[in-house]
Amino acid sequence: MLQRLRHFYEGDSRDAQIFRYAILVFDLMTIGFVIVTSFFARHDWIEVVDALIGLVIVADFTARFAIAGRKLKFWTRPATLADVVAMVSFLAPITGESFGFLRILRTLRLLHTYQLMARLRQDFTLFRKHEEIILAAINLGVFLFIMTGLIYATQYGHNADIRNYADALYFTVTTLTTTGFGDITLQGTTGRLLSVAVMIFGVTLFLRLAQVLFRPTKVRYECPKCGLSLHDADAVHCKHCGEVVHIDTEGLY
Repeated sequence: MLQRLRHFYEGDSRDAQIFRYAILVFDLMTIGFVIVTSFFARHDWIEVVDALIGLVIVADFTARFAIAGRKLKFWTRPATLADVVAMVSFLAPITGESFGFLRILRTLRLLHTYQLMARLRQDFTLFRKHEEIILAAINLGVFLFIMTGLIYATQYGHNADIRNYADALYFTVTTLTTTGFGDITLQGTTGRLLSVAVMIFGVTLFLRLAQVLFRPTKVRYECPKCGLSLHDADAVHCKHCGEVVHIDTEGLY
Protein backbone atom coordinates (compact mmCIF):
# COMPACT_ATOMS: atom_id res chain seq x y z
CA MET A 1 0.00 0.00 0.00
CA LEU A 2 2.78 2.45 0.92
CA GLN A 3 4.59 1.73 -2.34
CA ARG A 4 1.43 2.45 -4.29
CA LEU A 5 0.90 5.72 -2.44
CA ARG A 6 4.50 6.78 -3.11
CA HIS A 7 3.94 5.91 -6.76
CA PHE A 8 1.02 8.33 -7.01
CA TYR A 9 2.49 11.14 -4.89
CA GLU A 10 6.12 10.96 -6.00
CA GLY A 11 6.30 8.82 -9.16
CA ASP A 12 6.98 9.97 -12.72
CA SER A 13 4.50 7.75 -14.54
CA ARG A 14 1.60 9.22 -16.48
CA ASP A 15 -1.04 8.08 -14.00
CA ALA A 16 0.96 9.63 -11.12
CA GLN A 17 1.14 12.91 -13.02
CA ILE A 18 -2.60 12.85 -13.67
CA PHE A 19 -3.20 12.14 -9.98
CA ARG A 20 -1.17 15.19 -8.92
CA TYR A 21 -2.96 17.35 -11.48
CA ALA A 22 -6.23 16.12 -9.96
CA ILE A 23 -5.06 17.26 -6.51
CA LEU A 24 -4.31 20.71 -7.95
CA VAL A 25 -7.78 20.90 -9.51
CA PHE A 26 -9.34 19.81 -6.21
CA ASP A 27 -7.48 22.57 -4.36
CA LEU A 28 -8.69 25.19 -6.85
CA MET A 29 -12.27 23.93 -6.64
CA THR A 30 -12.07 24.02 -2.84
CA ILE A 31 -10.96 27.65 -2.95
CA GLY A 32 -13.82 28.49 -5.31
CA PHE A 33 -16.35 26.75 -3.05
CA VAL A 34 -15.09 28.65 0.02
CA ILE A 35 -15.42 31.99 -1.76
CA VAL A 36 -18.83 31.37 -3.33
CA THR A 37 -20.47 30.03 -0.15
CA SER A 38 -19.33 33.09 1.82
CA PHE A 39 -22.09 35.04 0.04
CA PHE A 40 -24.90 32.69 1.15
CA ALA A 41 -26.55 31.76 4.42
CA ARG A 42 -25.61 28.35 5.73
CA HIS A 43 -27.71 25.49 4.34
CA ASP A 44 -27.70 21.75 4.88
CA TRP A 45 -26.24 21.09 1.43
CA ILE A 46 -23.29 23.36 2.21
CA GLU A 47 -22.63 21.43 5.41
CA VAL A 48 -22.74 18.15 3.45
CA VAL A 49 -20.26 19.43 0.85
CA ASP A 50 -18.08 20.76 3.69
CA ALA A 51 -17.98 17.30 5.24
CA LEU A 52 -17.16 15.61 1.93
CA ILE A 53 -14.32 18.05 1.22
CA GLY A 54 -13.05 17.55 4.76
CA LEU A 55 -12.98 13.78 4.29
CA VAL A 56 -10.97 14.14 1.06
CA ILE A 57 -8.49 16.40 2.86
CA VAL A 58 -8.22 13.85 5.69
CA ALA A 59 -7.51 11.06 3.20
CA ASP A 60 -4.88 13.17 1.39
CA PHE A 61 -3.32 14.22 4.70
CA THR A 62 -3.18 10.64 5.99
CA ALA A 63 -1.58 9.39 2.77
CA ARG A 64 1.10 12.08 2.78
CA PHE A 65 1.88 11.41 6.44
CA ALA A 66 2.13 7.67 5.78
CA ILE A 67 4.77 8.11 3.04
CA ALA A 68 6.68 10.90 4.80
CA GLY A 69 10.23 9.81 5.51
CA ARG A 70 10.72 12.12 8.49
CA LYS A 71 7.51 12.09 10.50
CA LEU A 72 8.55 14.82 12.96
CA LYS A 73 9.58 17.23 10.21
CA PHE A 74 6.24 16.61 8.51
CA TRP A 75 4.47 18.31 11.44
CA THR A 76 6.67 21.42 11.19
CA ARG A 77 5.68 22.26 7.61
CA PRO A 78 3.35 25.26 7.10
CA ALA A 79 1.23 23.20 4.70
CA THR A 80 0.62 20.64 7.46
CA LEU A 81 -0.79 23.34 9.74
CA ALA A 82 -2.92 24.58 6.83
CA ASP A 83 -4.38 21.13 6.31
CA VAL A 84 -5.11 20.68 10.02
CA VAL A 85 -6.98 24.01 10.13
CA ALA A 86 -8.84 23.08 6.93
CA MET A 87 -9.87 19.67 8.29
CA VAL A 88 -11.15 21.10 11.58
CA SER A 89 -13.06 23.84 9.76
CA PHE A 90 -14.71 21.58 7.20
CA LEU A 91 -15.54 18.77 9.60
CA ALA A 92 -16.42 20.86 12.66
CA PRO A 93 -18.17 24.05 11.47
CA ILE A 94 -19.55 24.56 15.00
CA THR A 95 -16.11 25.99 15.86
CA GLY A 96 -17.52 29.28 14.52
CA GLU A 97 -18.60 30.60 11.18
CA SER A 98 -16.22 33.56 11.08
CA PHE A 99 -13.09 31.74 12.15
CA GLY A 100 -14.24 28.76 10.16
CA PHE A 101 -13.36 30.82 7.10
CA LEU A 102 -9.72 30.21 8.02
CA ARG A 103 -10.17 27.08 5.95
CA ILE A 104 -8.89 29.40 3.19
CA LEU A 105 -5.49 28.37 4.57
CA ARG A 106 -6.13 25.31 2.46
CA THR A 107 -4.67 27.46 -0.35
CA LEU A 108 -1.27 26.86 1.18
CA ARG A 109 -1.59 23.36 -0.24
CA LEU A 110 -0.99 25.01 -3.61
CA LEU A 111 2.62 25.33 -2.52
CA HIS A 112 2.81 21.55 -2.62
CA THR A 113 2.07 21.66 -6.31
CA TYR A 114 5.43 23.27 -6.91
CA GLN A 115 6.67 19.69 -7.19
CA LEU A 116 4.76 19.72 -10.48
CA MET A 117 6.95 22.44 -11.95
CA ALA A 118 9.15 20.07 -13.93
CA ARG A 119 6.09 18.32 -15.32
CA LEU A 120 4.36 21.60 -16.16
CA ARG A 121 7.42 22.71 -18.12
CA GLN A 122 7.19 19.57 -20.22
CA ASP A 123 3.42 19.63 -20.71
CA PHE A 124 2.72 23.32 -21.31
CA THR A 125 4.75 25.56 -23.61
CA LEU A 126 3.08 28.66 -22.17
CA PHE A 127 4.23 27.73 -18.67
CA ARG A 128 7.75 26.99 -19.85
CA LYS A 129 8.07 30.41 -21.51
CA HIS A 130 6.51 32.42 -18.68
CA GLU A 131 7.38 30.39 -15.59
CA GLU A 132 8.65 33.32 -13.50
CA ILE A 133 5.55 35.40 -14.20
CA ILE A 134 3.22 32.52 -13.39
CA LEU A 135 5.02 31.67 -10.14
CA ALA A 136 5.05 35.32 -9.06
CA ALA A 137 1.32 35.55 -9.80
CA ILE A 138 0.66 32.34 -7.82
CA ASN A 139 2.59 33.68 -4.81
CA LEU A 140 0.64 36.94 -4.92
CA GLY A 141 -2.66 35.08 -5.39
CA VAL A 142 -2.03 32.75 -2.43
CA PHE A 143 -1.15 35.77 -0.27
CA LEU A 144 -4.33 37.56 -1.35
CA PHE A 145 -6.51 34.56 -0.50
CA ILE A 146 -4.90 34.02 2.90
CA MET A 147 -5.01 37.67 3.97
CA THR A 148 -8.56 38.12 2.68
CA GLY A 149 -9.60 35.00 4.60
CA LEU A 150 -7.98 36.26 7.80
CA ILE A 151 -9.58 39.69 7.42
CA TYR A 152 -12.99 38.12 6.81
CA ALA A 153 -12.56 35.75 9.77
CA THR A 154 -11.56 38.45 12.24
CA GLN A 155 -13.80 41.30 11.04
CA TYR A 156 -17.05 39.69 9.84
CA GLY A 157 -19.81 40.20 12.40
CA HIS A 158 -17.80 42.86 14.25
CA ASN A 159 -17.10 45.36 11.47
CA ALA A 160 -20.07 46.76 9.54
CA ASP A 161 -17.78 47.49 6.58
CA ILE A 162 -16.96 43.79 6.07
CA ARG A 163 -20.22 42.13 5.03
CA ASN A 164 -18.88 39.37 2.74
CA TYR A 165 -15.75 38.01 1.10
CA ALA A 166 -15.85 40.68 -1.63
CA ASP A 167 -15.57 43.47 0.95
CA ALA A 168 -12.54 41.78 2.54
CA LEU A 169 -10.94 41.25 -0.87
CA TYR A 170 -11.61 44.87 -1.84
CA PHE A 171 -9.87 46.12 1.32
CA THR A 172 -6.92 43.77 0.78
CA VAL A 173 -6.36 44.87 -2.82
CA THR A 174 -6.71 48.60 -2.13
CA THR A 175 -4.29 48.31 0.78
CA LEU A 176 -1.82 46.15 -1.16
CA THR A 177 -1.74 48.58 -4.09
CA THR A 178 -1.42 51.54 -1.66
CA THR A 179 -4.57 53.09 -3.16
CA GLY A 180 -6.18 53.34 0.26
CA PHE A 181 -9.61 54.86 -0.46
CA GLY A 182 -10.42 54.77 3.25
CA ASP A 183 -14.06 53.72 2.81
CA ILE A 184 -13.28 50.43 4.60
CA THR A 185 -11.05 50.28 7.67
CA LEU A 186 -10.24 47.41 10.00
CA GLN A 187 -11.12 47.67 13.67
CA GLY A 188 -9.09 46.82 16.72
CA THR A 189 -5.44 45.93 17.22
CA THR A 190 -5.79 42.73 15.20
CA GLY A 191 -7.20 44.68 12.27
CA ARG A 192 -4.35 47.19 12.34
CA LEU A 193 -1.75 44.42 12.46
CA LEU A 194 -3.39 42.70 9.48
CA SER A 195 -3.31 46.00 7.59
CA VAL A 196 0.41 46.33 8.32
CA ALA A 197 1.03 42.76 7.12
CA VAL A 198 -0.85 43.41 3.87
CA MET A 199 1.12 46.60 3.23
CA ILE A 200 4.56 45.15 3.96
CA PHE A 201 4.35 41.66 2.50
CA GLY A 202 1.72 42.37 -0.15
CA VAL A 203 3.59 45.29 -1.70
CA THR A 204 6.74 43.17 -1.83
CA LEU A 205 4.96 40.39 -3.74
CA PHE A 206 3.21 42.92 -5.99
CA LEU A 207 6.53 44.55 -6.89
CA ARG A 208 8.03 41.12 -7.54
CA LEU A 209 5.28 40.42 -10.07
CA ALA A 210 5.80 43.81 -11.70
CA GLN A 211 9.54 43.14 -11.88
CA VAL A 212 9.21 39.87 -13.77
CA LEU A 213 6.58 41.41 -16.07
CA PHE A 214 8.69 44.32 -17.24
CA ARG A 215 12.29 43.16 -17.03
CA PRO A 216 13.94 41.45 -20.03
CA THR A 217 12.81 37.85 -20.52
CA LYS A 218 15.11 35.12 -19.25
CA VAL A 219 15.31 31.65 -20.73
CA ARG A 220 15.84 28.44 -18.78
CA TYR A 221 18.99 26.54 -19.73
CA GLU A 222 21.24 24.78 -17.24
CA CYS A 223 24.89 25.68 -17.67
CA PRO A 224 26.83 22.40 -17.99
CA LYS A 225 29.68 23.78 -15.88
CA CYS A 226 28.20 25.78 -12.97
CA GLY A 227 24.51 24.90 -13.15
CA LEU A 228 23.13 28.44 -13.57
CA SER A 229 19.64 27.90 -14.98
CA LEU A 230 18.45 31.36 -16.13
CA HIS A 231 20.19 33.28 -18.91
CA ASP A 232 19.52 36.21 -21.23
CA ALA A 233 17.73 35.11 -24.37
CA ASP A 234 20.69 36.12 -26.58
CA ALA A 235 23.43 34.85 -24.22
CA VAL A 236 26.34 32.91 -25.73
CA HIS A 237 28.34 32.70 -22.48
CA CYS A 238 27.23 31.95 -18.92
CA LYS A 239 27.40 35.13 -16.83
CA HIS A 240 28.46 33.15 -13.78
CA CYS A 241 31.39 31.10 -15.08
CA GLY A 242 31.90 32.16 -18.71
CA GLU A 243 31.12 28.72 -20.15
CA VAL A 244 29.77 28.67 -23.71
CA VAL A 245 26.03 27.98 -23.65
CA HIS A 246 23.94 26.65 -26.53
CA ILE A 247 20.45 28.04 -26.01
CA ASP A 248 17.86 26.83 -28.48
CA THR A 249 16.11 29.78 -30.12
CA GLU A 250 13.77 30.36 -33.02
CA GLY A 251 15.08 33.86 -33.61
CA LEU A 252 12.17 35.56 -31.85
CA TYR A 253 14.34 37.59 -29.52
